[in-house]
Amino acid sequence: MARRARDYDEDDVRIRPSRKGSRPRTRIRPAHEEADAALVVAVDRGRYRCLVDAGGAGERQVTAMRARELGRKGVVVGDRVALVGDTTGTPDTLARIVRVEPRGSALRRTADDTDPFERIIVANADQLVIVTALADPEPRPRMIDRQLVAAYDAGMEPVLVLTKADLASPDALVAEYAPLGVPYVVTERGAELEALRGLLAGHTSVLVGHSGVGKSTLVNALVPDAERAVSHVNAVTGRGRHTSSSALALELPSGGGWIIDTPGVRSFGLAHIKPENVINAFEDLAEGAAERCPPGCDHLQADCGLDSWVEDGHASRARLDSLRRLLRAREGEPE
Repeated sequence: MARRARDYDEDDVRIRPSRKGSRPRTRIRPAHEEADAALVVAVDRGRYRCLVDAGGAGERQVTAMRARELGRKGVVVGDRVALVGDTTGTPDTLARIVRVEPRGSALRRTADDTDPFERIIVANADQLVIVTALADPEPRPRMIDRQLVAAYDAGMEPVLVLTKADLASPDALVAEYAPLGVPYVVTERGAELEALRGLLAGHTSVLVGHSGVGKSTLVNALVPDAERAVSHVNAVTGRGRHTSSSALALELPSGGGWIIDTPGVRSFGLAHIKPENVINAFEDLAEGAAERCPPGCDHLQADCGLDSWVEDGHASRARLDSLRRLLRAREGEPE
C-alpha cells in the first residue's frame, strides 16, 4: 500500500516520496590536468590578474575569477594557481582559477591583537622588507618589532630599509637592531639603490611599512614602469596617506626576482601568533630564555631570567623592553 506523506518520519530519510527521484550528487571534481599554471600578481574586487608562463616566451596577463569549486579558499597576490577557460589574455575575456597550489609561505596579520580573524597579505614570498623612515614620519620601533615577529613566524627572512637618511641619522636605530643581525640598507632621497637591488635579486620580497615611509618611492625607483602613487605626510598628525590600495607583484627589471608592494598599515596585529613564539624574533634574548628562565615563563613575571641576562651584558635593556611591550600588546593591553 502506498504511504502518505504524513506517514514519513526521521527514520525514513532514505525514502524518496518523489516518483522520479533525483540524480545523486557526486563529490568527484574534474582534475583539470590541462590547466595553465599562473602567478597571481594583483587582486581587485573579485578579479585576479594572473601571469601565465611567467618569465617565458609566451608570458601573458590573464584576468580570472575564482571557481565555485574552490569554496571559501582565498586567493592572494603571490599565489600560484591553475587556470581554465579563456587564458589567451584577450581583452574582455575571463578565465577561472580552479586550483591554488600549496603555499611555501604566508605573511599574515590581524587588525589588532584581540582580533581572532587573521588575514593573509601575500603568499610564497621569502623576504620581508620592512621599510621605515628615519624622519617625517618618525620611526616606530614597536611596529618594526611586530613585523619582525610576523616574518619569523612566516618563515621569511627580514630586511630593514631605513629611508630619508638625508633628514636624520640612522645610527641609533641601526644600533638597536644590530644584536638581531638583520640585514639593513640606508637610503636617501634621489640616491642610488644598488645595495638594495643586491639584497632583492633572486628573491620574492614583500615591502611593508606604515604610510608615508617611502615604499612607493622605492618601488618606482626599482621598477620604473610601476607608476605607484606617492603619498605625503600630514604636518599635524605626522601620518602618511594611503596611496597603494592593494598589493601588487612586480618583476624586477634586472637581477631577477619580484617585489610585492602592499598598502601602508597603521597597525600590525599578532593575534594569530602563539605568545610563546614571539620571543623567537628576538634572537639576542631567546638564548637567555632557554638558559635562565623558569619553566613556563611568560617573560613578564618577576622571576624571569631575562633580567639577569641583560644585566650581564648579553642583550640591551631596550630589546627586553621591546619584547615585553610586544607580549603585553599581544595579550590585548595597549602598547
